Amino acid sequence: MKKKIGICLAILFASYGCNLTDETPIVEAPLETVSKVSLDQTIQQTLIQKQEFSWEWVSSAHVAAALASEDSILTIGYQPAGFRNLNETIQDIDVSSEAWVNAKRTVLNEIQKTYDAMDANIDVNDQIVLEHQTLPYIKIKAHEAVVVEKLRNLATVRYSEPATYTYVDAGLIEPEARTESGSGCGSNGADNINGGDFTTISPGAKQPWNYSIHKIPQAWAYSQGDNIGVGVIDTGISPDQSKLNSQFSSGNSTGRYVNKFGTYVDASWWQWWRNSPDGPNDKCGHGTQMSGAISAPRTSSGSSVGVAYKANLLSVRGTSDVVINASREKDGVSDALVLLGNRSDVRIISMSIGDIFSSGQVKDAIRYANNRGKLIFAAAGTSTTFTNWYGVIFPATMSETVAVTGIKDNGYNRCNICHDGSKVDFAITMQRASSGSRTSLTLADSGNTPSYVGGSSVATAQTAGIAALVWARNPSQSKAQVLDKLKRAGEFYPNRNNNFGWGKIDALKAVTF
Repeated sequence: MKKKIGICLAILFASYGCNLTDETPIVEAPLETVSKVSLDQTIQQTLIQKQEFSWEWVSSAHVAAALASEDSILTIGYQPAGFRNLNETIQDIDVSSEAWVNAKRTVLNEIQKTYDAMDANIDVNDQIVLEHQTLPYIKIKAHEAVVVEKLRNLATVRYSEPATYTYVDAGLIEPEARTESGSGCGSNGADNINGGDFTTISPGAKQPWNYSIHKIPQAWAYSQGDNIGVGVIDTGISPDQSKLNSQFSSGNSTGRYVNKFGTYVDASWWQWWRNSPDGPNDKCGHGTQMSGAISAPRTSSGSSVGVAYKANLLSVRGTSDVVINASREKDGVSDALVLLGNRSDVRIISMSIGDIFSSGQVKDAIRYANNRGKLIFAAAGTSTTFTNWYGVIFPATMSETVAVTGIKDNGYNRCNICHDGSKVDFAITMQRASSGSRTSLTLADSGNTPSYVGGSSVATAQTAGIAALVWARNPSQSKAQVLDKLKRAGEFYPNRNNNFGWGKIDALKAVTF
């Protein structure tokens, strides 16, 4: 059964050139109407040229076009005028303090002045969608280019960008190709597992075939991830998978715990009033797969075992699928990062999710968790074979995250649907080059028979598991020291490969340095 897993960015790009420079902003258009087609062409050209996209690189008119084409929710990052080093101190600020409240009010007052000058008869306070209680950003309903332009010229504004945007391929090949809701989701049922894709180990668990390539079984002689908390921000955990629920602490994996949270508000357009998360349960399948790859228990049931089978698991349903391109998904992911960032029992965060667009609010949340000492792994990207020329996706592009991709077992050849690039830090072998391109194994939504799982998603989860093995071996060490051990256990160390970073990790080396 073919799985829709990983960062399934189902986007088809036209293969024409452009004349963009590396300077920003890339486009300076007048404050006039920009069509969606024109906007998508600009986005496409930017992706071709720069291999990533940020809203600050386009004009206010382009941002306004994006707002008008979607839900008109504008995300605004603010700070007191003259404030310095927010990226390094965001975990310590208090947005309820006078200075930060005044900064936010300055932003809203300037928007109100703009509306008044337009005779728009709009009260900006009625347009407020969200005022985050921890991170310095707000969301309002607005879609006017003149408002965006005003915000860009305020000293109290760090970014102003669309909360939601659905990119449609601009061109020439398949005009309706786009990033789709539901990406990475689908049937995560039990598969017909080939006997050569696992080894049965005591007391009767299935060890995925790729573990031996990374010497994970040998590393288990020294560490199994004891007492290390791994946070997973994804689509949640299936309530029907007992190995991640009532049987999480069983077999050779006793003495540990699983906590489940939900920060994503699952609401259709007509349920605009809903503001409460609808729980931790996986409605997609992807989160169950990732949680199983990291920490599924080692039992006698014949189910697949996770890399860190004695680690604690803290799962947060922060998104509905693996593409965090909607406002509610960005909110869920941001809140999940704050939640896990504030947990003293969490050392590692695994994020097999992302988008082609960077997000200011998610950046804030990443930095919040990172600055609180969390080691954050993010998927480099997974998409169709026709589109994976595209480079590393956000947030794996950030310096605060560790980017991971998947490769085949015949050398450094990326998996059929994996991304690579200069921002990749590690690679995990997770696909057979022959034998039907079969991938690694994990838990299905229910039962003991495993499910195949691939892409940079599982590579990221398994790397997070290896990090848990290393940290459990050295529990007093900092995340910088743990990351250094992973780097030194990389096949290319002390050099970096242009596409695969430090390369494949030797888990045995990593835990014995």
